[in-house]
Amino acid sequence: MPFVFTILTLAALVYALVDIIMRDESEVKHLPKFGWILLVVLLPLVGTILWFALGREYSSRAAGLGGFTPAGRAPAPPTDPQAGTPRSTDARTTEEQLADLDREIEYFEKRAELERRRRELEGGAEG
Repeated sequence: MPFVFTILTLAALVYALVDIIMRDESEVKHLPKFGWILLVVLLPLVGTILWFALGREYSSRAAGLGGFTPAGRAPAPPTDPQAGTPRSTDARTTEEQLADLDREIEYFEKRAELERRRRELEGGAEG
């Protein structure tokens, strides 16, 4: 029986280490990834239990499955808490987004100016 417990602990340790390594830093809570790796390696049973109880970030969809996600499945996209709809996962930097917004504002300002001048010309031609 102790042999089975040892095998299960070793399997859980390996699974926890792979899980820690594969996770993004933003999905790791309370300690940096390296800290969790040390904890799991130095205290296999306690570290593994703490990792799955406290250290990893579970997605909201996984919470309905008892906290576990099927292997190989991508997590659900982040959702806007007010609308409940998926947020766009824009890979552009903030500076790029601001530059795009500036260009968009400039476009609409020029468009409004053209429309104003067109109305001026049409009003002047009628009178």
